[in-house]
Parts: sequence; structure tokens; C-alpha cells
Amino acid sequence: MKKLVFFFTLAVFCVVSSSSYSLTITESGGWFETVYARWLPEEGADSYNVYYSGEGISNKKADTQLIRNYGSYYRVDVPGLKAGNYTLKVVAVVDGNETTDSTTGILTVNAFDRTGFAFSNGRIPGAYKADGTPKDNAVVIYITENTKNTISMEVTGANANPCVGLQAIIDGFKKGKDNRPLIVRIIGQISDPAELYNGDIVVENGNNALSFITIEGIGDDAVADGWGIRIKNASNIEIRNIGTMNCDSGEGDNIGLQQENEYIWIHHCDFFYGHAGSAGDQAKGDGALDCKRSTYVTFSYNHFWDTGKSNLVGLSESSTSGLFITFHHNWFDHSDSRHPRVRFYSAHVYNNYYDGISKYGVGSTMGSSVFVEANYFRNCKYPMLISMQGSDVYDESKQANDYNNMPTFSKEDGGIIKAFNNYMTGQRRFVAYGASGFPNPTVDFDAYVATSRDETVPSIVKSYRGSNTYNNFDTNPSVMYAYTPDSPEAARDKIVQYAGRMHGGDFKWTFNNAVDDTSYDVNPALKSALTSYKTSLVAVQGENAPVGGGDDDDDDNGTINPGTTAHNFTLSGKTSSYFNITSNLSDSKGTVNYAGLTLSICLKIESSTSISFSIAEESTLTLVFNDGFNGRIKINGTDYNASNGILTLNIAAGSYTITKNDTSNLFYISVKSNTTSSIENIQDANIRIYPNPVVNQLHVQANSPVKQLSLINLTGTIVMQAEGNNVEFIDVSQLKNGTYLLRVQTTEGVYNQKIIKK
Repeated sequence: MKKLVFFFTLAVFCVVSSSSYSLTITESGGWFETVYARWLPEEGADSYNVYYSGEGISNKKADTQLIRNYGSYYRVDVPGLKAGNYTLKVVAVVDGNETTDSTTGILTVNAFDRTGFAFSNGRIPGAYKADGTPKDNAVVIYITENTKNTISMEVTGANANPCVGLQAIIDGFKKGKDNRPLIVRIIGQISDPAELYNGDIVVENGNNALSFITIEGIGDDAVADGWGIRIKNASNIEIRNIGTMNCDSGEGDNIGLQQENEYIWIHHCDFFYGHAGSAGDQAKGDGALDCKRSTYVTFSYNHFWDTGKSNLVGLSESSTSGLFITFHHNWFDHSDSRHPRVRFYSAHVYNNYYDGISKYGVGSTMGSSVFVEANYFRNCKYPMLISMQGSDVYDESKQANDYNNMPTFSKEDGGIIKAFNNYMTGQRRFVAYGASGFPNPTVDFDAYVATSRDETVPSIVKSYRGSNTYNNFDTNPSVMYAYTPDSPEAARDKIVQYAGRMHGGDFKWTFNNAVDDTSYDVNPALKSALTSYKTSLVAVQGENAPVGGGDDDDDDNGTINPGTTAHNFTLSGKTSSYFNITSNLSDSKGTVNYAGLTLSICLKIESSTSISFSIAEESTLTLVFNDGFNGRIKINGTDYNASNGILTLNIAAGSYTITKNDTSNLFYISVKSNTTSSIENIQDANIRIYPNPVVNQLHVQANSPVKQLSLINLTGTIVMQAEGNNVEFIDVSQLKNGTYLLRVQTTEGVYNQKIIKK
């Protein structure tokens, strides 16, 4: 039986234009505290502006980073909205002027479900208010594949400012001295940042009760690919709308609460396979979403895709006091075990969907008290287990309990599970406390099945191993929060519609229930799909996109030398396939205008700085510093003087290293060949370039793999590059109109062709 996934779009395809020609919006809708729209590329548009209105807001301009290019369409997502009705207006921009536009129909936004222990004592985890809008004085940063290592921010109390790179910014909050709410927005597929702690981004804020951090994905395709997220010594943290896949961190968890955390909310995330660990039960990775030495935690509306060890709660706390966690509306989708496995904690597990579970659902050990309420169990082998008793030690061959046999999941002391109003179908075994027909009805049980939600579990109900009792936290008004559970059937339907990333995320997979309900092996096809996953995102409008270059007409005035390799620190940070760069970046050293480029991020030339490269022919080296800099820089140990911020030097073939003499700031570097012997006209090679003239994407087809595409303006400056194993296109949508030279570097040679950007 195939699973049906329902997607939630509240308003689509309705557009109203204020122009004689209208931009075409193809889809729009509301989601949880978000609105979105997709539209077709507008011929001639350089960029787009998006405005949103509703609930007291009138034509507020969306952050430009929220506007993304997916090749055949553009998309915007606007988060941080309170529940209500909104519209989006999309406007095409040509040569800096707004032109055609379209406006959506009414888009209905719903509120997130802020229920569970994370919201105890009046706390609202994360940098958003209870109504979904950003908290006062919140600061927002955008993380893309291109900016993850170069994004910078001044943080009060940081060891050094500005903090450059995602981890460095979060580290700035580690001492808990900056009380500004921080919103980190993840856009697209993000591979390993340059700075990680044992493979993880680590979130800390010194348990500052006045500090609030949200890490959120934008749209339906935000992915943490290869790295994990670890939370420790932190308060008021929210993580939402992110897909975590191929995690290869040393800690092993996709997302893990490591120690001393409180008021943590993780929701609407997709959890996929991690890399295989060293242990036999880590073929799918280690923990998907674990919680240790933390309290007041809510995990809700997450989607676990065939995960092995889904949720471990508790490790070495050695106390059952003051530890509270809620699981609600999570989709355990053909996952194996630990949904959750609980030590010590008081855990409320309600309204979750157990969908084809090959090992077991909820497990209780080490004196934990677990209230399992109104869940939907479909073909879950053992819905509930208490360590060392009941179904955990049931020997089917002997049709009896065998307490000397290896248990299903644990040899630890047991806890107690209270169960109420759960729906089960297809399970192998489930035994209620005191059920008739069993020789030891007060020992051979998996849960105490209550007759009402408010029923207390009597103290005579004890675990076989450890004689632990249930603490009745769920009926204690000083502990328990207000909530209204769905019926199991309604919870299942809601979960299938809303769990995981927005609209179920961009990664689609259908399980084969006939096989996957009982298999706990790695699914090779799913594993392959995850390791080969690649985003369809082409470009983010709000990045430091290259600008300038070229005349606005189509003539051939000017001279272009295509044999140039350049590095723009504003555009590319320290990432380069040509230059080896070691030092620190800064965005607080002023702005430099050079060759039509506006440069605002520089490499600090200090004692640790090293820039190395090699050339095969005589070339001209150009270094661009701050305006007015007349100091010295070392090149292969020899001092050279810049003049008014520029150093130009002829250098022979060989290897070069640039190091510090005087303290300075380097904004741009280029190496331009003094010969053109390696450059051939593209008509002499079997290479196809289209379209030309070009508006948005310039495509290249060649017989040999293309390693790099470079666009060079009429002054010989590289204004845009695309690199990879086989580059097929370069996005020029934000490039100024004019004439450029396209340099195509293949494995067989380098070729050039004049391009006209319209």
C-alpha cells in the first residue's frame, strides 16, 4: 500500500496586475508563519522586489536574500508572520527601475503549535515571539553555500570582532553577553562549513535566560548536508524547517542536546540517514535527535525517514528529578527503534504516528516515567517496552517470559509507562498491566493502561527490574502544561500533512510497506538518493552578487584579455580553487571601488597571512588594498610598495607566496597572463553556448568536461565565475547589461567567446 502525502497550500494561482503586462505567478500560499510565491522569469529583468501586506503591514519589502533563482522559476518565502491573511506583490526590476508586477490572492497563514514542556514557566524558545513575529531587536543573518564561511557580525562579548563564519558568530554568543535575539536563516543545501567542532555546528549561549537563538530553514529545501548540530550549555533555542542528511560528525547525532540545556524546541525538521558509525547498530548513523542532561524540551512535527536509533533521552543523569520532555506530532516513518528510549526523564509522548516500525516504539528504563497518549501505531512490532520485563523478554519459542534471555532493547532497570487512548494495529505483542490470561499479570506487562487521562498510576505498579514506580508528573498541575490532544486518527492525518519541512520538503520518497515495515536494514536505494542529493537552487538574489563591468551598448570598444584569474574577497571569501589563502576576513575596513566593482570585505594582512599560487607563464599580478595605502607587502620574501592602494607587478612563471610586511587590508587579487597562447576562439572547439544575447542563464555544452566558466568585462576584470567537475551554466541574471568575454576552461584547453548581456 502506497503512502499518500497531502500538501497544504491555502491559496494558489490568483494574481492581480497593476501593469499592462503582468509578471506570471505560478503558485503561492500560506504555511506556518510564512507566505511564499513562485513565478516565471521575466524577460529582461535584472532582479525582483517582493512586498508583503496584511495584519497591519502594508507593502513591506522582503529581505532580498529570500528571493531565489531555481532556473525555470523564482521563489520567495517570507517567514516571521503572525497568523492571518496576507498578499505578496512581486515586481520585476530592470536597470534599477521597477517595471511589471503581480499580486497574489489572499494567503492564509497559520500559527505554529507551541505546546509542550519547552514552553513551561512562560518561556518562548527561539528568537520569535509567541505570535510568530521576531522578538524585539532581533538580528537576522542568512547562510548560503557561498556565505557560510564569510558571513560576519559584531557580537558583544566575543573574543574577537567581527566574528566571521557561521560557527564564529554562534561562538560569539557563547559567553552569554549579547542579549539580541539571533535568527540564523539557512538557504539551500549547505555542505560542511570550514569551521566545525568535530563535525558539528555547536550552539551555546552560556544558559543566558535573556538570550534567544533560532536556526531555521527557508522554504522547502534547506539542508544541512554532512554536518550535525550540537546544543550545549544553552537556553531558549529553536531549530526548525531543516533537513539533516549524511551527517558525518564525531558525536554522530544529526541534532543532539548534549548537556546542560533548557527550553529547547526542535520542530518541523526532516531526519535522514547519517554516515555509518563504528558500532553494529549504527549502519544508518547514530542518533537522529537525542536529548541528554537537558530539560524543558519539546520535539514536535519532525519526520524521521527510516532512521535507526531515532531518539535517545537520558544517559548519565542518575536522577529522575526535574527532567521534562515532550514528543508530539512526530512521524516515525519506517524507523527502527527509540521513539523515544527514555532514561530518568518524565516524558510526555502524545499524538505521534508510528508508521511501520521494525523493532519497537517507546522504551522506558532507569526509573523514567513515560505518558504515552493518543498515538497511532501501524505495524509497530512492539509499541511499548519496559526494560527486562513483558514483551522485552518474551520468548516466542517457549511462549513465556525468559528473564535470562537477551532482551529486545535493554538490560537496564525498568521505568513505568502509562498509556491512554492509543490506537494499535498490526503489532506483534502488547500487554497491559493486570491483563487476564497471563501467569504473572503484575510482572508480564508493557504499560499501565489508564481508563482516563487524569488517572494516577498506583504505587503498587512497579518495574520488575529496579522496582521503580511512576511519578504521575502528568497529573501534577505544578508541572504539567495545558494541551488538547487530537484523536489518534486525527493526529495521524495532521502529521502526514504537516510533519517535516514545509510541504514535506523537496526530497521525495515512497516506502514499500510490504518490505519496509519489517526491515531494519539500510535501504540501498534511499541511501543512494541521499548521498547523491543535489539542490536545484541556482542563485540567491541577496548574496554579494558581482556587479558592474561592460558598457551598456553592444559595441566592441575596449580590450579584453581572457587569460586572467582573479579573486574578489567580497564575493568569494577565502574559497578559491586557484589561490591558497590563510588569514582572517573583515567587513569593517571600509569600501573600495575598483574596475566597476564595489568591494566591502577584505583579507587582513597580518602575521598569519599567506596567499600562495603558481603560474605557468609570465603574468601581471595586481593587488588592491585600501585607497591611499602606500605600504609594503612581501612576495616570495621581497618587499614591494603599493601606490595609492594598488600594486601591479610583472612576474615570471613559478610559485609565489604573499605575506605581511606592513599591516594592511587586501580586497582583490588578480593574475593576468601576458600572453594569449593558451586561449583559442570558441568557434575552433566543439563547444555550444546559448542563448547569446543572454538574460538569465548562460548554458555551455562541450565534448570535454568544463572546469570553470569566467565572465570578464572590457577592462579585463573577472566579474563572475562558476566552478565544478562539469559546469553546465552560469547565472548572469544580476549582471549589468553590456559586452563581456566568456572564458571556458575544459580539460582540453581554454576558449573564449564574446557574450552580450541584455
